[in-house]
Parts: sequence; structure tokens; C-alpha cells
Amino acid sequence: MNTLENKKIAVLATDGYEQSELESPVKALKEAGATVEVISLKAGKIKSMKDHQWSDPVNVDKTLSEANVSDYDGLLLPGGVINPDALRSDKNAVKFVKSFFDANKPVAAICHGPQTLIEADVVKGKTMTSYQSISTDLKNAGAIWKDEEVITDGNLTTSRNPDDLPAFNKRIIEEFSK
Repeated sequence: MNTLENKKIAVLATDGYEQSELESPVKALKEAGATVEVISLKAGKIKSMKDHQWSDPVNVDKTLSEANVSDYDGLLLPGGVINPDALRSDKNAVKFVKSFFDANKPVAAICHGPQTLIEADVVKGKTMTSYQSISTDLKNAGAIWKDEEVITDGNLTTSRNPDDLPAFNKRIIEEFSK
């Protein structure tokens, strides 16, 4: 297994993230040796969704205004329906995401997470996957969408849904270790 010692990964999320899509990758990244920080629009805790119900919260390590892209080696964008919609509506969140692409740092997004990537204008020409319901949005933004469990195109890794977490987690460890 690749090691992520000395790697620091940002997880950008807010209320309404899909619980498993944050918890499972964060656990895998930490087990591989990474330092992981949850970055959000607000301080304190953010609430997850599980089976369309509010569920367990997670502590926020830094607010977006406190986070600096240069402090991180990669970015994780969990899905959920509410979470990426709120993030893509926040100009500073969109700028933060785009900065990872500008710096050619690895970015991973699962399920509805790529909606924020659309707003950051970074999907054109990228082969990627997502939750099926946003495939048209990605295609309209210029992405080449495929129905596969995990796809890496350059510095971007995407996955479809919680069922794909084992493959997604394995791939992001590989990509973040580079």
C-alpha cells in the first residue's frame, strides 16, 4: 500500500455531505499516513446525511478563510446533494477548488461532488464519472462522462457513489501519494 506520510489532504465539505463519502475516504487516507483536515464554510461542526436523513456531524478543522491551498498536497470533495450545491454557490469555495487545479495538485470527487468542479470551470475535456443524475451537467460543461466505478484523468479522480468507495479509496491513496 502506498504511504501518505508527510502528505496533508484538505476535505472541503459543508452541511449535507454524504456521511460515508467523507468518513470512508478520510479513514483510508489516515490509515495510509496522511494528515487530513476538514475545511468548511463555517467553524464548529458540519452535519452529514445518511439515507436522506440528518446524521452524525464531523468537526471542522479550519474555515475556508483560514485555509491556504499551498498547505495541502491534495483535495477531497465528498458528495451528498446539499453539500456540493452549497459549495458551488460560494465564490471562495469555488476559488479554493480551482486553485488546486491551477497548482496541478490531485483532486478527488465522488457522487455529486463534481458539481463544484463544474462551477470552478475545470471539467472541460476531462474523462470522469459521477452520480448518474449529474452526468448531463458534466457533459454540458465539456466533460467526457463514463459510467465506471472510478476514473483518473490527469490530476482528477472521480467516482460514482458509496458502492464504489473501496475502489475510490484505493485509487485516491495511489494518486495522493504521487
